[in-house]
Amino acid sequence: MARIYLKAEESGERIDALLARSVPELTRSAAQRLIESGAVTRLGAPLKKNERTKPGDEFAVDLPDAPEETELTAQDIPLDVVFEDSDVIVVNKPRGMVVHPAPGHPDGTLVNALMYRCGESLSGIGGEKRPGIVHRIDKDTSGLIIAAKNDFAHLALSAQLQDRSLSRVYEAVACGEFREDGGTVDAAIGRSFKDRKRMAVNGAAARSAVTHWEVLARYRGYTHIRCRLETGRTHQIRVHMAHIGHPLLGDMVYGRGRAEKGLEGQCLHARELKFIHPRTHERVRLTTELPEYFTEVLARLGPIFS
Repeated sequence: MARIYLKAEESGERIDALLARSVPELTRSAAQRLIESGAVTRLGAPLKKNERTKPGDEFAVDLPDAPEETELTAQDIPLDVVFEDSDVIVVNKPRGMVVHPAPGHPDGTLVNALMYRCGESLSGIGGEKRPGIVHRIDKDTSGLIIAAKNDFAHLALSAQLQDRSLSRVYEAVACGEFREDGGTVDAAIGRSFKDRKRMAVNGAAARSAVTHWEVLARYRGYTHIRCRLETGRTHQIRVHMAHIGHPLLGDMVYGRGRAEKGLEGQCLHARELKFIHPRTHERVRLTTELPEYFTEVLARLGPIFS
């Protein structure tokens, strides 16, 4: 990621227009996305895309690294398919699998596997590097993820993400012992002002984020919890649990930053997915068992405490 600085010479120009005019590789819409993500600041404060300049205004702009040029190819990678028809496919993603190609992960991703299984039957709304992808889960998070096989289904599922009729429930192991049996974290999440690769509560361009949690089992020094997302911000559960003093076990970014109980990377599994089928309008509820790595961690935690 590179940082550049811009200075406004005139008054009244929109920030997104100034950015698109000053950086040739940026379109107006790309400039707006950068602003909305909090990557453009004035005196350290994020801006709105429709704000206008004043003479002498100085702006810092964090430009993302150019994506690696990779040819997206179909790869015969086994998938644990939980549900599939002509519109959608739901996969139980293993821990360690990246969802779509990105710098450092040009292949071996869920997208490569979906291309092999589904052929040309993947929606194009996510872009040429993310065909079919409606939502993402992190590399070290396991569990259910839904993909669309056509644009009709993609638009319908995206709308359900927005109106929250697409429901996702996770299970996790958090550090520390919860006093309450359940609760809600309602704290907006945006890009960290200190590290652009991290998210943070009340970060740049923070957006509403709500996570409901409940205790499933208590161990000495750890707690097995269930989390239901009301919103779907990047790293939401990981950020929210760290915010309330209970980072996820093994989380190398928001947690203790070290391997614990034989696990490096967060102990987090997307266990349940509910949605309205885009064509039949029937309610679909899918669940999956906890994966082996998760149950092995629980076994290492010792006896359950009431």
